[in-house]
Amino acid sequence: MTVLGIESAVRGRRTAMLMALDALALAAAYLFGVVVRYDVVTADLLRNAAFVAAVAIGLHWLFGMLGRVYLGRVGVATNEETLVLSAAAFAAGAVVFVANAWVDPHWVARSLPVTATFLALSAMVVARAGWRRLTLRLGLLATVEGQPALVVGAGASGARLVHSMRSHPEAGLRPVGFLDDDPWMRKRRHFGVPVLGTVADLERVVRATGATTVVVAIPSASKELIKAVVDCSTELGITTKVLPSFAETFASKADVRDVRDVDMRDLLGRAAIDTDLASIAGYVTGKRVLVTGAGGSIGSELCRQLHRFSPAELIMLDRDESALHGVQLSIHGRALLDSPDVVLNDIRDEGALRRVFEDRRPEVVFHAAALKHLPMLEQYPHEAMKTNVLGTANVLEAANAVGVTTFVNISTDKAADPTSVLGYSKRAAERLTADMARRAEGAYLSVRFGNVLGSRGSVLHTFTAQIEAGGPVTVVHPEVTRYFMTVEEAVQLVIQAGAIGEDGEVMILDMGQPVKIVDMAQQLIAMSGKNIEIVYTGLRDGEKLHEELFGSAESDERSKHPLVSHAHVEPLSSKVVRSFDVTEHHHLGLLQAFEDWVHGSESELVGAHGYGHEHGEAS
Repeated sequence: MTVLGIESAVRGRRTAMLMALDALALAAAYLFGVVVRYDVVTADLLRNAAFVAAVAIGLHWLFGMLGRVYLGRVGVATNEETLVLSAAAFAAGAVVFVANAWVDPHWVARSLPVTATFLALSAMVVARAGWRRLTLRLGLLATVEGQPALVVGAGASGARLVHSMRSHPEAGLRPVGFLDDDPWMRKRRHFGVPVLGTVADLERVVRATGATTVVVAIPSASKELIKAVVDCSTELGITTKVLPSFAETFASKADVRDVRDVDMRDLLGRAAIDTDLASIAGYVTGKRVLVTGAGGSIGSELCRQLHRFSPAELIMLDRDESALHGVQLSIHGRALLDSPDVVLNDIRDEGALRRVFEDRRPEVVFHAAALKHLPMLEQYPHEAMKTNVLGTANVLEAANAVGVTTFVNISTDKAADPTSVLGYSKRAAERLTADMARRAEGAYLSVRFGNVLGSRGSVLHTFTAQIEAGGPVTVVHPEVTRYFMTVEEAVQLVIQAGAIGEDGEVMILDMGQPVKIVDMAQQLIAMSGKNIEIVYTGLRDGEKLHEELFGSAESDERSKHPLVSHAHVEPLSSKVVRSFDVTEHHHLGLLQAFEDWVHGSESELVGAHGYGHEHGEAS
């Protein structure tokens, strides 16, 4: 017999068993009802009751088939099955009640179909619940393979995760208990797995159960909770894993196959963000949205999250075809690169960029394309000029030409009182955006935040690679600190900022407390279980010991969102930067121009240096 044949036979036996169970419940309910209702039970009464019960059974089977309660539409003893089963039972009971009341004389007492229906339905539900409980108990006893695992969180996600563990033994995790701090969960069981204590009882429960793995099954778990579990697990010599957040997996189910090891994103991020979905939908849903730098860390996450708000068209623009392939695959599950949602274009090419905007007519633009590696741009400042400054000017002018209603420029904390080429170029981009805000009809604003955990080339990837290679781990200075945020959190706030930001502002995201880089390195080394040396290499040119989110002249004003500040930035006309001929100026000349653009007012620049006269209004 084939596999399909075996599965069909199993389903057939289950259907026959459930139908027989329901028939027995109805027959017993009618017999019990007759005995209770009548003082004298005659042969004629029993025949009538048997006829009515047979009709009720047939109708119940019919309505059950129509509701597919016997055909695997719903799981046995689930809420869904109880609802469908109740509908079938009440429908059958109603038909029998009406037919019995219609005939004269009545076959049986008019109350009997009602009483029997409720009694039979109760028996059906209880029998199914007992069947499921016994099946789960036998399955739990039979599940002996896999690492014994404790699940932190006995809520809906934890319950679904335990069910997934038992449904997929090949994942190698066997649930032995829950830990939950909620007093209401103390006596709870899910699929036969009990709550054994709180998170504070982790050591005791591990020793009692022999668990070798702890899985945090709270998608919104705080970094403090995860760190406490990781620290205790490390002392006990067991493994800690996490169930990813729904934002990370884009799914509301908890699957053991999604469980992953804890990383620095969990220990430094996972903050709960109060997102105003209505305001976001108001400017994204049903609109043509274009993202530059769509293949990068920020750009790709922007595309994934924007896709969930159902824009009329999501246009992903990048000069890296492989990056476009990756982001299209992550959104649609296919990436043939033959659809109009991906656009291969370089923002340095002003003519080609304008043609894209004129052809696609975007209404909302997120400008994430940029060069971002600080030491590389210190060596090649002209490249920063071409992409981060002139490229931004090109995108702004193209957006204005087609009447974009909302333009969000992605900036960086390096732009606050900049000391590096990266910071100078991104500060200039902020000022260019502010200039367009005073000239264009739409809303033009910038969003500034710090380091993104897990982005390409980030310190997290560097440390991980160094640890895997056996070390040493290199840190620039023992006191250096940086702000960090997960890419999911950063993008949520970027989209939110686009909804609440005012024309010409710089929106500054709350990055929490700065983190000592050496502490991050030590945590990663501890999680690896290896003995790795840390080597200090010294600060590089343009690199700060401590980053700031606000410039010295900027205030922390939070009038519209508790995690988003508003700051004013002086405008800088694109005529000023375009009048600077990149090809004719050496390294020092460009650095001087950067300083001028960051610190000087527009009138000072035009008056002192003659910037802007050469290109005139056309530029």
